[in-house]
Amino acid sequence: MTGAGAARILQIAERLGALQFGEFRLTSGKTSAYYFDGRLLTLDPEGSYRVAGALMPLVTERRADAVAGPAVAAVPMVAAVALMSYTQGRPVKALIVRDEAKKHGTGKLIEGAALPGDRVVVMDDTCSAGGSLLHAIDSVEAAGCAVVKVVCILDRRMGGSDAIRARGYDFFALLEADEDGRIAPTLGALREAETC
Repeated sequence: MTGAGAARILQIAERLGALQFGEFRLTSGKTSAYYFDGRLLTLDPEGSYRVAGALMPLVTERRADAVAGPAVAAVPMVAAVALMSYTQGRPVKALIVRDEAKKHGTGKLIEGAALPGDRVVVMDDTCSAGGSLLHAIDSVEAAGCAVVKVVCILDRRMGGSDAIRARGYDFFALLEADEDGRIAPTLGALREAETC
């Protein structure tokens, strides 16, 4: 159901105004003629439900023990997937990766119960240059976990997904953008829909 889910997610994102056109500076420092605000989508009740529903089959297929993502954008995603996994009788933990370790308390970099040997799916709302996802991957692996898949809602096709794949990770996106900002379900998401 991933492909059908991806199409519905795109509809919800458009309805919510999560896709805007203009000139925007991205976290990577690059500029873009469009901006996709995944938080508008994942903080919406239906959007959160649909994103979790589209990602759950990938998490289950990889026999993940946890899902992890960078703060702040991935927080609602990992929480929604963890909640849905519990309701489906296949609970996975949610982990949040900070930009840097806390300067107080226990000095955690990862919030949540990451255990060495855990199989982890790393996720984020978008992938541009890939810096946030690569930081999350490195942090999870430094905690002794194994990254078994990397996913995002939107691959902006700005080099990040290629860099992640070049490091040997299995990368998957529900949606992808072309250089003009046209967003559509990925071929991978459509193939997933055909096999369901």
